[in-house]
Amino acid sequence: MGDTINGAQSVVQTLVNCGVEVCFANPGTSEMHFVAALDTVSGMRPVLCLFEGVVTGAADGYGRIAGKPAVTLLHLGPGLANGLANLHNARRAATPIVNIVGDHAAHHLQYDAPLTSDIVGFARPVSNWIVESKSAGAVASDVARAVQAAKAAPGAIATLIMPADVAWNAAARAAQPLVDDGPARVHADTIEAVAKLLSNGKKSALLLRGNALLGAGLEAAGRIQAKCGARLMCDTFAPQTELGAGRVPLERIPYFSEQITAFLKDVEQFVLVGAKPPVSFFAYPGKPSWGAPDGCQFEYLAQPHEDGAQALHDLAAALDAPAEPKTRTQLALPDLPKGKLNSLGVAQVIAHHTPDHAIYAEEAATSGLPFQMIVPRARPHTHLPLTGGSIGQGLPLAIGAAIAAPDRKVVCPHGDGGAAYTMQALWTMAREQLDITVVIYANRSYAILNVELQRVGASGAGSKALSMLDLHNPEMNWMKIAEGLGVEASRATTAEEFAAQYASAMSQRGPRLIEALI
Repeated sequence: MGDTINGAQSVVQTLVNCGVEVCFANPGTSEMHFVAALDTVSGMRPVLCLFEGVVTGAADGYGRIAGKPAVTLLHLGPGLANGLANLHNARRAATPIVNIVGDHAAHHLQYDAPLTSDIVGFARPVSNWIVESKSAGAVASDVARAVQAAKAAPGAIATLIMPADVAWNAAARAAQPLVDDGPARVHADTIEAVAKLLSNGKKSALLLRGNALLGAGLEAAGRIQAKCGARLMCDTFAPQTELGAGRVPLERIPYFSEQITAFLKDVEQFVLVGAKPPVSFFAYPGKPSWGAPDGCQFEYLAQPHEDGAQALHDLAAALDAPAEPKTRTQLALPDLPKGKLNSLGVAQVIAHHTPDHAIYAEEAATSGLPFQMIVPRARPHTHLPLTGGSIGQGLPLAIGAAIAAPDRKVVCPHGDGGAAYTMQALWTMAREQLDITVVIYANRSYAILNVELQRVGASGAGSKALSMLDLHNPEMNWMKIAEGLGVEASRATTAEEFAAQYASAMSQRGPRLIEALI
């Protein structure tokens, strides 16, 4: 890059200086100088996605696995708006992401051109930090602040709006990274108070989130359990968990409200580690929204911005806990199923054949219940679920995870209804030749909504209502869809067919889709 640079070049170089290496993009006219800068500034990998919901979901998957932000490049307000659903999921996961959203040049805004919109208004509900850059000379420092904001514990979404003239005007230089202090350490007084609470003989549970569910944090939680017998739990959709053989086992809080209350009925005191108190996903007539029993005491060991893993280590020391957890998951690989294929058989095959340290970007919905029972007892792996409840996350999440961890097999078990939201992700998997195996549970239904229709007490539902939850007439052919987007695909109608196809996918690299007719 020469001595004279423009604003867009200063932005890309600043991102690289700050350790941001991947750009998921769906650009337009106002972002063309950023696109051109990708050739004049080295160190940034651009990944084209065909829909902005794939862009933002891929950035989420990358951030969860890499532990640092990717940048998204989005075209004006409508482009950002197309990506909002997966930015909602990413915000719920506390994933670090930097959004660069193009805007019209300042002098053009007065004409109210067709794509003029309230970009800040679109960004506000899904952003922890927003800045509208005003000059090419200042935009590099704005980007450095955006990266710093995204990295702030526990992870945040930073949105920078860059007008076209800011991108094309001359800039002085790129900026250097700002200080990243990392998560705060929990005060000794809090450690002491929680240690005293856990020593009172009452029935306790630790609800873990963030780095408390990974590596050393989970090990420390297991040591605390060995000392005081507390149950170890995670949210229904904890952003990232390390499960499988050799790992400290976790109890996942159920989904439905009455299941939650039954699951927690004996808990007298909760210790929250980067987590919030458990509540029902939705409200239902006559059913509780609050999950904990009456009179249950809550104590925070670590707030989300604090270092939960270190707090657990300090708490284990304060309790004089054993050096090792008492309980570890024992490997339990299921036998391969035979005959008619169903969601249980799919889970059994996945558990049987998936190699060590795979990443599951999972959005299997109702079909995923057997998966959640069987796979946690299989080989060690990382689980990435649908954190914010907005479906269509799994396929993009797999893209980001595969780019963040190219040496690990990524498996994406996905319901057919949710996959239809972001099927364009398959094209990016093929273009980037990512090592992802997608398993589509083809039950031709928004099956969860058939359950919810009954649970909410909606009256008078007949053929019209049920047709809104049905995916027949016509049926999506996922094998043809995948092949049309460049991904090798097959269809399984029996357990034996699925086992053979899945084993083949695990034995080779590259993108693969299996449509499991269940």
